[in-house]
Amino acid sequence: MLTASGVAFGQLVAMAVLALYVASQLGANDVANSMGTSVGSKALTLRQALVVAGILEFAGAVFFGRGVSETLATGVVNPAAFAAQPEVFLIGMVSVLVSCGLWLQIATHWGLPVSSSHAVVGAIAGFSSIAAGIGAVNWGTIGIISLTWVATPIASGAVAGVFYSLVKRYILDRPDPLFQMREWIPWLSAALLGVFGIIVLPSVVDVVFVQTGAIGLVRDRLGWNIPVRDIVIGIGAIGAVAISLNSWNVLEKESATDFVADVADGWKVKSGDLATGNVLDVTDRRAIEIGKSTNSPPLPLSPSLPLPPSPPPPLSPSPIERQMARFQVLSACFVAFAHGSNDVGNAVAPLAAIAYIRRTGAFPSEDFSVPLWILVVGGAGIVIGLAIWGKKVIATVGENIIQLQPSGGFCAELATATTVLLASRLGLPVSTSHALVGAVVGVGIARNWKSVQFQTLLSIGSAWLVTIPIAAGLSAVIFSIARWIL
Repeated sequence: MLTASGVAFGQLVAMAVLALYVASQLGANDVANSMGTSVGSKALTLRQALVVAGILEFAGAVFFGRGVSETLATGVVNPAAFAAQPEVFLIGMVSVLVSCGLWLQIATHWGLPVSSSHAVVGAIAGFSSIAAGIGAVNWGTIGIISLTWVATPIASGAVAGVFYSLVKRYILDRPDPLFQMREWIPWLSAALLGVFGIIVLPSVVDVVFVQTGAIGLVRDRLGWNIPVRDIVIGIGAIGAVAISLNSWNVLEKESATDFVADVADGWKVKSGDLATGNVLDVTDRRAIEIGKSTNSPPLPLSPSLPLPPSPPPPLSPSPIERQMARFQVLSACFVAFAHGSNDVGNAVAPLAAIAYIRRTGAFPSEDFSVPLWILVVGGAGIVIGLAIWGKKVIATVGENIIQLQPSGGFCAELATATTVLLASRLGLPVSTSHALVGAVVGVGIARNWKSVQFQTLLSIGSAWLVTIPIAAGLSAVIFSIARWIL
């Protein structure tokens, strides 16, 4: 016969399995759409994206996702409404897990990128309204989150459009694009490390240098008082220089390889191309040299039977797009790591609240943190869901809005990170999913607005609009049933 502690442990295990299911849906949707641009632009294959996102999301979640500065529980509901009845709040959090998992699975099945954070917010508001009345919900928070539906994609789209327009004007459309790419590599490297470094590096430096006592040891032994921000700037500067040097080296090797292949294939080399490097750019290869030497005289052509033009050989990606693809791989790694460290804690916050209530018997305080084992559950669920169900959402974001090239994909990811960073500094709750979709649209408009698949955008926008109402309704129904049973 099971003891009371055995029953409690079994219930906690059941809740952990439920949280694993929710995290798997988070991986299939939220994480999948963040990797969509890299797969859509062919910077990463689907298998490579699954490996990169799986490793870095898990690492970010487990090692840097512990702190929850402002939990969803205390931000969306009025704590006073549940202070005297934490058991009711526990049942409500179970309904949050179930409703969010169901809605994310439905959205993923249809390939619709939605925000898991918004689903959690809607679910908490839904059960709170039933449990303690409309006044238990902080409607000001709900209103601000709703405004970000419009503001986030517009801001991200505008930033992405500006980024892509600059790249297009000063690199892609220039008569000497390869030379311009060499000139712009340091600036692109600095932009990459500047934006993503501000998001990721402070957390890494805090864990590696501050929490381990390394800074204190250097201060005590050598008398050096090194500010944390200087370490972050120094690491970013070293990284930017290293990326620039490596990119120049790779470009030189690819240039030599492409030139040999061009001559071997009979591409026409214009005088001056060797000086400018244009011969190495696929986009600057105008035509195949028709007058190749042959041993037989040319046959006369009949005016009544003209020969059809020979189709050009298939073109491989230009060195410029290959370099942009390398930049995009780095940005995809940063996006995955930052998403794991920043968002996964919120995704498993309901389970953390359940564990806290079962351990203390009180409503979660504002400073409670997510335990390590819950972060491991969340990280494992993300990897499972991304691997099994993530393909549809990746295709929607990466291929079904516009056809991306690495240059456009890199600009979209950089714009997404910039928008999320600025919003975080302003204290505004934003969705990475919304920002990324808006950035892809911004790149499409800057390139050619007719290439944007507005029917896909209509489906995505509809899913955004109904996320909070559907999650709230599901949570309210599930909570009512659970409370009636119990």
